[in-house]
Amino acid sequence: MTMPDIRPEGSHFIDGRYREDPAGDPIPVIYPATGEEIARVRAATPDVIEEALVSALRAQKDWAALKGAERGRVLRRAADLIRERNRDLSVLETYDTGKPLSETLVADALSAADALEWFGGLAAAIAGEHIPLSGGDFVYTRREPLGVCLGIGAWNYPTQIAAWKAAPALACGNAMIFKPSETTPLGALKLAEILCEAGAPPGLFNVVQGRGDVGARLVEDPRVAKVSLTGSVPTGTRLYEAAARGLKPVTLELGGKSPLLVFEDADLESAISGAILGNFYSSGQICSNGTRVFLQRGIKEAFLSRLTERLKGVRMGDPLDETTNFGPLVSERQRAIVEGYIRKALEEGARLIAGGRRPDRPGFWIEPTVFADVTDDMTLAREEVFGPVMAVLDFDSEEEVIARANATEFGLSAGVFTADLARAHRVAAAFEAGTCWINAYNLTPVEAPFGGIRKSGIGRENGWAAIEHYSRIKSVYVGLNRVEAPF
Repeated sequence: MTMPDIRPEGSHFIDGRYREDPAGDPIPVIYPATGEEIARVRAATPDVIEEALVSALRAQKDWAALKGAERGRVLRRAADLIRERNRDLSVLETYDTGKPLSETLVADALSAADALEWFGGLAAAIAGEHIPLSGGDFVYTRREPLGVCLGIGAWNYPTQIAAWKAAPALACGNAMIFKPSETTPLGALKLAEILCEAGAPPGLFNVVQGRGDVGARLVEDPRVAKVSLTGSVPTGTRLYEAAARGLKPVTLELGGKSPLLVFEDADLESAISGAILGNFYSSGQICSNGTRVFLQRGIKEAFLSRLTERLKGVRMGDPLDETTNFGPLVSERQRAIVEGYIRKALEEGARLIAGGRRPDRPGFWIEPTVFADVTDDMTLAREEVFGPVMAVLDFDSEEEVIARANATEFGLSAGVFTADLARAHRVAAAFEAGTCWINAYNLTPVEAPFGGIRKSGIGRENGWAAIEHYSRIKSVYVGLNRVEAPF
């Protein structure tokens, strides 16, 4: 198929320009809506990786020497450019991921712009503190950059993830080398181009393509000071082990099997909207999704009946048509994984309420799928599907459902719908998860920290917490008195 002239001009963006290396292994870019190849990039060779590291080291020193306000102006200019070009960037994101344009126009590049704008505004306020001591001595602290940071992205929100990592890293005075997922390699290149246009020094934000071997080479390089990954638990485990050998700080944003609790007094339409957003937005390919929907027994049938009605509003079609509101899965492999979970759920006795089929059309589509009568021991209630499959479970009491909600190896997110605000706060406090919602779901403003516990990850994206992850504290003791010693 013919793609509009919005594609990046090369495979990599290094030292302020696009870079191509014919020696790199080819990586096809597949449009998920049709299964057709729309572009091709090449994996970074050792020479390309070396260029990225050398230029990032050089750029970082100059960038760190600027005042925070100067760094912030560059980030805010980049945010403005993204907003001006939102449609083109959104179309590119749709080609890259298959997500409908109705979604990418509001949830992808604009989220990247929000991050750059917010951290750009914060850059001038990143500072240390003064600590007075008795006798006139004092300590002051300096908050300093780490150096060259490595960001490794996932395929579900490629542009947003690149900016969520780059914005705090650059605000703190670091440089970043970013490796997108090989499945969705295009959006980060445009972010690098825009940052350069906004005034970032060449080399400050480099993008290199590749599979796991490229990421591993960068993680293990002693010139990389910090690593941030968004990805799966197995990938995060391997990266954590590799980074530990160099005692490098790591931020991991991994998977989840998050609970969404709906009590009998909840506003039914809002709760169903929350369940739809927490299971079917981005065709279910969101790590924080509330894929275990616990319904208090008294509203179960009303909830399922109304949910089935609302699923008639699903519009599958050309993702570039803004009336389309549900897109394909990102790849043939991902669809096969999801179909395997659907088969397993049927085998284990879950009741299929809606969907479960592959539409008769090109591309990697699967219908929004709902299973009821799911029990805690079923595979569907324990493992992350990362597709549009909702598991509905029943519960009777608050105490019971909290215990069941927390009975997971994950701990990324959790949500509760109820009209009783005392209960809402009580439940939120009891959740063993890093990111929780009350009468809402999957809203992730850049002002608030986002991340999980247990196997869902380490550290936080966004908010002031991200500044802590991309900077270090130096304490300086200032003595104003005569120094005494025992001899």
